[in-house]
Amino acid sequence: MLFRQIWDEKLAQYAYLIGCQKTKEAVVIDPERDIDQYIRLAEREGLEIVAVADTHIHADYISGMREFAERGVKVYASDEGDADWKYEWLIGSKYDHVLLKDGDAFMVGNIEIRAIHTPGHTPEHLSYLVTDKGGGADLPMGIATGDFVFVGDLGRPDLLESAAGFQGVMEPSARTLYQSVRRFLDFEDYLQVWPAHGAGSACGKALGAVPESTVGYERRFNGAIQSAIRGEQEFVDAILAGQPEPPMYFARMKRDNKIGPKVLHNLPNPYRLSIGELSKLSGRTDIAVVDARVDRESFLQGHLKGSFCAPFNKTFNTVVGSFVEEDMPIFLIIQEAHVQQAVRDLVRIGLDNIVAYATPEMLDRYRDSGGELDHIPEMSMDDIATLSRRDDVLVFDVRNATEYESVRVPGAANIAYTRLWVRRNEVPRGKTLAVHCMTGGRSAVSAALLKRLGHDVIFLTGDFTQWSMKNTVESGAPVSA
Repeated sequence: MLFRQIWDEKLAQYAYLIGCQKTKEAVVIDPERDIDQYIRLAEREGLEIVAVADTHIHADYISGMREFAERGVKVYASDEGDADWKYEWLIGSKYDHVLLKDGDAFMVGNIEIRAIHTPGHTPEHLSYLVTDKGGGADLPMGIATGDFVFVGDLGRPDLLESAAGFQGVMEPSARTLYQSVRRFLDFEDYLQVWPAHGAGSACGKALGAVPESTVGYERRFNGAIQSAIRGEQEFVDAILAGQPEPPMYFARMKRDNKIGPKVLHNLPNPYRLSIGELSKLSGRTDIAVVDARVDRESFLQGHLKGSFCAPFNKTFNTVVGSFVEEDMPIFLIIQEAHVQQAVRDLVRIGLDNIVAYATPEMLDRYRDSGGELDHIPEMSMDDIATLSRRDDVLVFDVRNATEYESVRVPGAANIAYTRLWVRRNEVPRGKTLAVHCMTGGRSAVSAALLKRLGHDVIFLTGDFTQWSMKNTVESGAPVSA
């Protein structure tokens, strides 16, 4: 058996290529939308992808399952859950597909893939036991757990309510997850655990950076599983406590993967702008100028009016997905070498209308030729005491609600940056917003969005933790914006 784990750092996502080396056939579990990456990998290994399986209807990225189906590859998906949690695009379709129930199995060459219903994160969630029968095994080697069991954590059961908008399902989902954990504990300790996400994913709150584990290790050292061992109510309380606000584009991902994402066939191919074309983008709010320069200081000191700040780092997908509407034309300010990867990052979260790009050097030439650039004024966290005494200034905290509830600037308002676009009408008008987070990454992108929305803003530099250790802070009940 051949086993390859494919890692997407920005989405903290793992896909799996599992192949039978005797028959040269392979399956991909939980692929992203740009499926050429898996096809190339399989070809390098001398394999043909003949099957694709998703563990569940994903909320954090567009699945590549439909792209594979369009190419005639057989796809396997869950038929568990109620009517709200079915793969609608597969039901009654002409695609070569099989809908799986608990215990159903299929073969890829001499490898058996057996579906196990593990609901809680979502109602239809499946995990896949993998047995290398061609190698003589009669017991599974590992289990692809999707968003059920992670290294060090479990998939959060609150997303249906906190992101997808299903009211009143958070606690019932947690109790369902508890039952799935009890079933997981019946597996042998040696069984390898292959999760769909690692550290950095918003699908859990304490995911480890180790790529895989075992049932025995997670039984002993996974805090969420330990709470389940101690009792159901303790587990429910623990798994629901302290979950960060998920990006609101998760609801769109869930919708698209359910009804069927648009078929790409090929990746978008943005063209390179001229200096003249670049000048025509300034100040427009009907488009998204996404400034992906890695150095946020460069953005703060000079950018096209109305630009989004989205540094090309691990947060790129989250920022753009949270701030840019799905059909809005996108124009990138980005290094030439990063254009292709940025396109992949964006289509993975359903942002396909990528029109053109310009490089940072072109932006410099635009400025040097007399083009006007906007900027965001900066002050230090040490100036908060002065700012707080001003009637025309509001300290605006864009950290997660759990961080804000723990410690905050007295009188500060709070909206988590991933919710800022959808809650934009709640942001107070008539005051300058002094924006901060923990170290500046979230507040820089938030300040840019707020300025695009017409607010006067100040970006607060410095480390909030260090500031809070030296100054008076509040904790307790939150003060919303």
